[in-house]
Amino acid sequence: MRNAMVLRAQRFVNSVYGSRIGTTVEETGEADWATMYALTRALQYELGITALSDNFGPTTLSTLTAKYPVLDADTVPSPDFCRVIQSGLYCKGYDGGDLDGTYGARTRAAVTRLKTDMGVEQALPGDGLTPKVFKALLTMDSYVLGGSGTRQVREVQRWLNGRYIGRQDFFAVACDGRVSRDTARALVFGVQYELGMADGTANGNFGPGTQSALKSHPVRQGDTGVYVRLFTAGMVVNRRPVALTDSFDSYLAAAVRAFQSFVALPATGDGDFATFASLLASYGDQSRQGRACDTIAKVTPERAATLKAAGITYVGRYLTNPSATSLPEKAVQPGELTTVARQGLRCFPIYQTVNNDASDFDYVAGRTAGYAAVNAALDHGFRKGTRIFFAVDFDAIDAEITANVLPHFKGIKEAMADSGHPYEIGVYGSRNVCARVGAAGFSTASFVAGMSPGFDGNAGRPLPGDWAYDQFVIRTLGSGDGQLEVDVDAASGRDTGQGAFDRPRPAVPDVAFDVRQVPALRADLSRYMRSIGRPDLGGIGSDARLYTNAQAVGTIQDQDGLITELSHTYSMRKALIQTAVYWAIRDYSLADQARDQQVADHHLTGSGSGSVKDSPTGIGEISATDAIQAWNHCIGWGYTTGDHRDPGKDADLWSVWQRLNKDNAFSVRTAALIHLWGVRGRPGGQLPPGDRVTTPRSMRLDLAEFEITELLRRYRAWDPDVEAQTHQSLAVYQIFEKYNSIARHA
Repeated sequence: MRNAMVLRAQRFVNSVYGSRIGTTVEETGEADWATMYALTRALQYELGITALSDNFGPTTLSTLTAKYPVLDADTVPSPDFCRVIQSGLYCKGYDGGDLDGTYGARTRAAVTRLKTDMGVEQALPGDGLTPKVFKALLTMDSYVLGGSGTRQVREVQRWLNGRYIGRQDFFAVACDGRVSRDTARALVFGVQYELGMADGTANGNFGPGTQSALKSHPVRQGDTGVYVRLFTAGMVVNRRPVALTDSFDSYLAAAVRAFQSFVALPATGDGDFATFASLLASYGDQSRQGRACDTIAKVTPERAATLKAAGITYVGRYLTNPSATSLPEKAVQPGELTTVARQGLRCFPIYQTVNNDASDFDYVAGRTAGYAAVNAALDHGFRKGTRIFFAVDFDAIDAEITANVLPHFKGIKEAMADSGHPYEIGVYGSRNVCARVGAAGFSTASFVAGMSPGFDGNAGRPLPGDWAYDQFVIRTLGSGDGQLEVDVDAASGRDTGQGAFDRPRPAVPDVAFDVRQVPALRADLSRYMRSIGRPDLGGIGSDARLYTNAQAVGTIQDQDGLITELSHTYSMRKALIQTAVYWAIRDYSLADQARDQQVADHHLTGSGSGSVKDSPTGIGEISATDAIQAWNHCIGWGYTTGDHRDPGKDADLWSVWQRLNKDNAFSVRTAALIHLWGVRGRPGGQLPPGDRVTTPRSMRLDLAEFEITELLRRYRAWDPDVEAQTHQSLAVYQIFEKYNSIARHA
């Protein structure tokens, strides 16, 4: 909301300091970080600091402390210096006076009110502005209760500020009643200071030294004092229904038992170290026993024995491996689930490809992940009703969760619905990711990445109410053949994995398509294409698409015998050919039709506009140049026979182009050869520099997902929009693979 006094502050800093500090702010009348940064630079200018910065850092603080340990009516050095203070007060919502450069009664009252709101009025009495309060003034932190804050949390924040503001490395935290990373860190600082850590040693991190010292300070019913207050502050920060207090009474003991039961600790009602640790850090007591683990190592009989000896019941294993070469045991291995079942363990499946950056997540990727996870889970033998945990393996901030992660899980949920709801959906990620995905209705249980206390999504966030597993430490267990490294997880019992499995579906060759499945295939493809904005017919002008979903599926069905033959000949999944052809047919537009005509005009009459000798054409959208190179490559490797042609000769181009344009079988066969060319190193065309993908060295029926992605990408290397086209077509691959799998395992 536009505020007249904030607008005056912005005009002041621009007119007086704009040329001096090298920046101006937008005069909106709304307080923002840009205005606070400009005021910080203005303060630095007044202090004589030459290297100006947006950051109110150690140099600014030490210089201010040395020159003006207290700023008041007697010590403010100049009217403009005072106006910087008044401007900061305006932006914080306090009446700083009339921007008159005088530290008068209204300014003094505003500073007093600010310190009271911060909780430091007793530690820093009077109406003078001290350096740490000045630093707090030039932030966007609020010191009054916010809309989503609670009075209990605000009381904790004010108490922490008031008790520790005098310590060297402690800086005031917001007092808006909302738990933040800063609030959680301030609480750890408080613990460290009470444990006797010196300034410069205390750092706000719940490290080994802090943990070791805290073990000597358990609290229980009947106790009083500062450790009880710190403990209850931790309970409040974790959204437990208690008040900040110095006395450990029976009501608090009951609340502690409820919390301990929730986080899977012994429900003693005492504030022991394990409970205190769970309040202070997302990983809690890392020495505790865990009933679950997840691992990238194959569970052999020897390793299963190790897990059982360590008290492990539930083992998380990955459905797929994004690479065929690195971490060879990451995905479930042949025979492994039989071992799990025989040894009395239970397995919960995890689906993760890359998933370590916001750009890896969107609706389309979620649809692909949902289909791919279902296919992989069925291949391994996971029974219906199993919960698959889909990974969000990075510290997604709120904006990224909203823009990327939630659409991704919407796609997963819709893919699961299209598949008939064979599996439950779980989410792996930070506390905030898990809570928000669950609240949106896209998951039914959480697997929390609690080992990463530095994640913004963990710091100051409570454990989600639907947590099933909580990852808290890496351990190497066992020795010899039984040794393996695991992430140890607490288990709540909300998910119990599976202890019995169907027979795995082996990587057998594809077979002819079951025509009874065609209507379902058509429906799945149609739903998916509509969901990404590609209805059966659509587009405007030259972008209008010419072929429907039913026509594309029908054309592929007409070629099913050949596609099956090619699949057998080249140990190639039919879905690779089907996807390339389906996408090409659905992508064909009026503009492509016009370009085809230009090629024909060029070769037949020489009247084509410009010199359009070649274009992607036919049901595979393959250019004659690419076709010739693919055929030459595969003839040279002995994959097929024929005559070498020269893509530099018009006669050869025209001859091949016509066949691609008119002969569907030739286009299908060429599509398979282009995939073989891709395996053997077809140039990447539009691939970005430093592509991370390792090119497969030979075609296999069990290509990793990354390899499938790479082959589909290389197939369309000519396309300026190759990345988006590949991204969208991956779900089509998984849909075709769903029905091919049904046929080959019938």
